[in-house]
Amino acid sequence: MATTEHRPTERVLDILELLSNSEDGMTLTELSKALNAPKSSIMPLVHTMTARNFIYMQKNTLRYFIGVATYSVGITYNNRKTSLQFIQQEMSNITTQTNETCQLGIQSRNMVLYIAKKESPQPIRLMSSVGKQLPLYCTGLGRALLAYKSEEEIRSLFPKVLTAYTPHTLSTVDDLIKELELTRQRGYALEHEETNLMVNCIAVSLDYNNAPIAALSVSMPTFRISEEKEKEVVQILWKAKHRIEAHFQVYGVDFGN
Repeated sequence: MATTEHRPTERVLDILELLSNSEDGMTLTELSKALNAPKSSIMPLVHTMTARNFIYMQKNTLRYFIGVATYSVGITYNNRKTSLQFIQQEMSNITTQTNETCQLGIQSRNMVLYIAKKESPQPIRLMSSVGKQLPLYCTGLGRALLAYKSEEEIRSLFPKVLTAYTPHTLSTVDDLIKELELTRQRGYALEHEETNLMVNCIAVSLDYNNAPIAALSVSMPTFRISEEKEKEVVQILWKAKHRIEAHFQVYGVDFGN
């Protein structure tokens, strides 16, 4: 895919994204393979990032992890008064009303990046984390973000055959396109046990200037979902969507892509 991004900068950001999604860290060899780049080309980047404390290396394992400088940058953003804070207030209200986990995600290439979460008070609930990425095609958040893209855009993001996370995951792009048509007709996205068994998701897009910039979801285990609860959650999400999009129109957006 053609890109106008600055290649070295792009690789620095790719390294940060890879390490933020790796609990066990990554070796230089693993980073090289994931980036499809020779070790000689990424070694200077890794050395500079290590020297500036954006990543660090465990000397006994030679594995790299996210560093304290990256954490500091993230905390600075989190402490600002942003539109994200307004959304997080709405997310708290959603969790209070539904007793289920509420999550916020944005598109990162062909993945959904989880940028905020409000935990369910229930003892049995979705286990996930901010910073995690999952494919757009098999998540409620991802489908809410994809629903109004053209068929050409969708096909450019994925191979014809899709990786299955569970026996319920859609298997082809053709199946995905059919599901996205249903999403547009409903006005919200559904995902039933496609990334994790026994976990279901209902999601709506958050639009700004007539385009989705993020998506908001409620996740719940299969034994707590019903047709009645689905309708209730959809209404709660739609009311939050309208309030958030009204906020965008007044104050603009300072997150997302």
